Amino acid sequence: MIRLAEERDLGRVDALYRELLDREETVRHTNWQKDLYPTLAHARAAFEQGTLYVGEEDGALFGCVILNQVQLPEYDRIQWNFQAGPEEVMVIHTLCIHPGFAGRGKGKDFVRFCEEHARTKGWPVIRLDTYEGNFPACRLYEGLGYSYAGETRFHFQSVIWETLKCFDKQVGSEVGAPLS
Repeated sequence: MIRLAEERDLGRVDALYRELLDREETVRHTNWQKDLYPTLAHARAAFEQGTLYVGEEDGALFGCVILNQVQLPEYDRIQWNFQAGPEEVMVIHTLCIHPGFAGRGKGKDFVRFCEEHARTKGWPVIRLDTYEGNFPACRLYEGLGYSYAGETRFHFQSVIWETLKCFDKQVGSEVGAPLS
């Protein structure tokens, strides 16, 4: 089950972040850094804004995501596939799957949840970015019909420069016309 996070979930989200970042020390799919991003403070801010969602199975937290309409300034440099105003776009941020649940379809479950959430809110376009070396995430998004829109340099947490790949998808027909 995927649902809006409750305050009692914050410690488990923090533990998920830490376990994922421990794994990232040996298998680098992201450019995230322990104690820099993602952190409990990021989860708490999203919780307070009502944008943090968690997935649970048999009482265990298998993942989390932040869903909002915040587009980073670097998004302005991307040639998006679907035209949409800022109020028509939902952005997927910090989608994390617990390493113990990797390879079990939980990422797909979360992305499908995100798509339904966007439709429910009336946001016809979804945008997201992922680290250029995050091949599993790129395959996931492409396999679920997301279109590669381009890549650009981001200044990660104002500390590290990185290249992120950007994807988008039209999930509603109300606005988001293809740009071709």
